[in-house]
Amino acid sequence: MGEPVLPPMSSQRPYLLRALYEWIADNGMTPHVLVDARMPGVRVPPHTVKDGQVVLNIADRAVTRLEMDNDALRFSARFGGVSQSVVVPMAAVIAVYARETGQGMALPPDLHAGEASGVDMDAGADVVPAVPADTADTPPDTDPPKRGAHLRIVK
Repeated sequence: MGEPVLPPMSSQRPYLLRALYEWIADNGMTPHVLVDARMPGVRVPPHTVKDGQVVLNIADRAVTRLEMDNDALRFSARFGGVSQSVVVPMAAVIAVYARETGQGMALPPDLHAGEASGVDMDAGADVVPAVPADTADTPPDTDPPKRGAHLRIVK
């Protein structure tokens, strides 16, 4: 006899994102997401993207109308003083972490990315470089980083 065929499970990525967002916010920290801005369907202000990625501050005080459903992360935020609508398909979220400590998690690859998704995965024309929402008006630091990456994988 062969192994039983199990029904496919939905992606764990949106559940991990929501749980880590809540954990970071409950600890009084600022949740940020690292996004692959080159992925189809990503809509962020072009001036915020650097090297194909963008870091977005998704704290309550930085965004309005935050939605984290199973397909995408959606919100409005001010970039350069102008309110912009942001859409990030779950497959484009690389990691979520606390700005202050770097604690968080790189999200695991999604084996079913784009399948049965309500997000138009061919809408890549809106993809642009980005910077953190809370620092969009701040000039970049000129000092070299004092230590390596702050992202830590929590197991």
